[in-house]
Amino acid sequence: MRGVTSTKKQTQVRFDEDVLAAGKAAAAARRLDFNKYLERLIIEDTTGARAAGMTAAQRLIDEHGTFLDDLEQRLDAPYAEPQPGAAA
Repeated sequence: MRGVTSTKKQTQVRFDEDVLAAGKAAAAARRLDFNKYLERLIIEDTTGARAAGMTAAQRLIDEHGTFLDDLEQRLDAPYAEPQPGAAA
């Protein structure tokens, strides 16, 4: 059986401790290993995919922001007032 060859290259980067922790937490939240997370960030940034996503998100907020704000307020309303019998 032949060994699997990879076209991937290895490099070393240095992060501040808090930046590294935040990156690892973000990767875990997406169920990605840290290397795959960084790879995706770079691909999204260099191909324009990230900018396109941000533009689409901003358009959604611009077009439906009032509706989304109202919905959020309605969903939060039951929790805004003290429940009967709850300690104040």
